[in-house]
Amino acid sequence: MRILIIEDNKRLAESLCDILKHLRYESDICLNGIDGYTQLMSGLYDGAILDVMLPGMDGITLLRKARKLQCTTPVLMLTAKSETEDKVAGLEGGADYYLTKPFDTDELAAALRAILRRGGEFVPDILSYGDITLNQSTYCLEKGGKSIRLGKREFEVLRILMNHKGAVASKELLLVKIWGNDSDAVDNNVEIYISFLRKKLDFLKAKTSIVTARHLGYYLSDGKEREN
Repeated sequence: MRILIIEDNKRLAESLCDILKHLRYESDICLNGIDGYTQLMSGLYDGAILDVMLPGMDGITLLRKARKLQCTTPVLMLTAKSETEDKVAGLEGGADYYLTKPFDTDELAAALRAILRRGGEFVPDILSYGDITLNQSTYCLEKGGKSIRLGKREFEVLRILMNHKGAVASKELLLVKIWGNDSDAVDNNVEIYISFLRKKLDFLKAKTSIVTARHLGYYLSDGKEREN
């Protein structure tokens, strides 16, 4: 999953990035409210950590504007302010959780997991499609009694494909969600990890396969159709 960090304190933003990396999340940093708003509205993030005091556009204004335009990305609001009225303003502005600086790393992790389950939408440990399952805690791809552990990039590619439930995921989406906007990654990076995953599906003798939708991207087939 990819998390957007909108925080003007560069040192804190980089610390948050390190924490998220330890929690197996990818992340991008925006240091001001204007750029942060643009990034949040891109729809490419699974969640966001948003500071209140930002140059250009404050966090509460940013969030209210985003929610007014139907942005549903879960948001954890992070601020040095602890007064009740500030918390109320943040929550009424559309925040899913409010955490006061300084924060405990374990509390941040728990809060982030909570907002990613926002609205009662449960994020399961096990994803299933066709005859395969993907354990999001262990990174293991399983079929029947056999399993194989995936690398981080392989896991992220397959997780996105499984969440698409047979719909096409474009190369552009995979590149941005996994490598980020500022990455030098190109289409070939996606193709390499698709190839790795296909070999592992073959190893497991799975009927489920990754299908190439020419000039569009990739999708999962449950074995009832042939690859183009």
